[in-house]
Amino acid sequence: MKLAKVKDIHLERSDDVVRLVDRMYEGGGFMAKNLGEAARILHAMVSDKSCRKFLSFPAALVATGLRGVLVDMVRNGMVDVIITASGTLDHDLARTWGSYYHGSFELDDAKLQRQGYHRLGNILVPLKDYGPALERRLQPWLEKLYKRGRNRISTETLSSELGKLANSRESLLYWTQKKRVPVFIPGPMDGAVGSQLWLFANRHSDFQVDVIRDEKRLSDIVYESRRTGAMIVGGGISKHHTLWWNLFHGGLDYACYITTAVEYDGSLSGANVREAISWGKVKERAKMVTLYAEATTILPLVASYAYTKMNRGSD
Repeated sequence: MKLAKVKDIHLERSDDVVRLVDRMYEGGGFMAKNLGEAARILHAMVSDKSCRKFLSFPAALVATGLRGVLVDMVRNGMVDVIITASGTLDHDLARTWGSYYHGSFELDDAKLQRQGYHRLGNILVPLKDYGPALERRLQPWLEKLYKRGRNRISTETLSSELGKLANSRESLLYWTQKKRVPVFIPGPMDGAVGSQLWLFANRHSDFQVDVIRDEKRLSDIVYESRRTGAMIVGGGISKHHTLWWNLFHGGLDYACYITTAVEYDGSLSGANVREAISWGKVKERAKMVTLYAEATTILPLVASYAYTKMNRGSD
């Protein structure tokens, strides 16, 4: 079958986006108003020179064209720290060295497996461009790192080194290392790259992923920040780690949640931003909003609004 390749979305300066989002806010529509609020808070956060800007998101977003938005947010100084899941490494590298394709939620998964595809929602991930491709490139690369004395590596350093290996302007990891935006992976083994680290450690018993060093770095970042803000997309470990470390700062000064989860099952993924106030993870007087929406439909609008206003010097 002929497949359409997944392409990244990129931010463009457009006053039309600003007018549209402002009109949605002023219209007082249900989540439309929250969309406008999220866009305004993100703009305030990225415009605050004394604010350390966190971005957290689940790995699945990097499998879509939203990777381009994340790249542009890093490239244009809208992000200072990223906390994400291990699969972010997987999808960024796999798409840098191969391609993902458009599919459908309704495809026959048994048939797809026989044809050599994984299905991620309505995205098709070729098997050959995923696990086998990562193993083929990463095992000799890890061997070189090891021979250079890198037998104990933090996820921050791992992400930076992988960005150099990717060496592509399409890659998120390439831009984070180029712009010196640290990337932290609190659950590093939960993915294809994590499996490659495990396989390598079976041949070199002294090789370790040093997550404690990551935590020391995060504590330094938080304690050295005058103010902190976070754009938190989705839930899980990335969301919790971002909130947890900002607890020690006295809470976030800016907090935007984008989620599709509900709060009534007690999950962190669905927890409203106001709940974090009770834990001291968000300040009582913080600029905050919870936007119930699917990220690939909403984040391009929110980020484009902030990006456009940044570049035209408007408040």
